[in-house]
Amino acid sequence: MTRTSELHKKWLKDADYAKAYDGLETEFELARQMIEARARAGLTQEELAARMQTSRTVIARLESGRVLPSTRTLERLAAATGSRLRISFEPAAAV
Repeated sequence: MTRTSELHKKWLKDADYAKAYDGLETEFELARQMIEARARAGLTQEELAARMQTSRTVIARLESGRVLPSTRTLERLAAATGSRLRISFEPAAAV
């Protein structure tokens, strides 16, 4: 059986795949941080959804990285997890 990580390494050699993957870096990082905030708070997706007055499906979608949440949603997630929301701008890497 082939592992996903092995396939990913193989596919990264393809320029189109690598470019598409790099384009999703922001979404994946944001999803990772949302999952970490929920885990730090000791909450399940269902519990977080209840605190945010939404559904577990919405939380799962947010944590998948397929959806970019609004600032308002991020504020609600921060409040529900006892976190502080911080948004910043960083210089782009030199090309």
